[in-house]
Amino acid sequence: MYDERLLLLDPRDTVLVVRGRIAAGEAIRLDGTIVTAERDFPLAHKLARHAIKRGDIILKYGAPIGVATDDIAAGAHVHVHNMRSAYTPTYTLDAEKGASA
Repeated sequence: MYDERLLLLDPRDTVLVVRGRIAAGEAIRLDGTIVTAERDFPLAHKLARHAIKRGDIILKYGAPIGVATDDIAAGAHVHVHNMRSAYTPTYTLDAEKGASA
């Protein structure tokens, strides 16, 4: 069972989505474990459902959204500071500039 302020979008997900603000220092229930929020979590931000190792694929909606660039503890914030995007861009500005040159 998870804290009511968190949303599990898909059972395969490695992250939970914040649906109710969580303040730094508050207790968060993660599937039978209690962790302390390391920071304030605004709405719609992600936190680790369990420990994630560097190089692990991060799943949201059951789909890969990124790769962990550092080890991430259970309950820690998951964002650009500890993951890189797994989205494939359909174009880049450099490619666009090269095509028109």
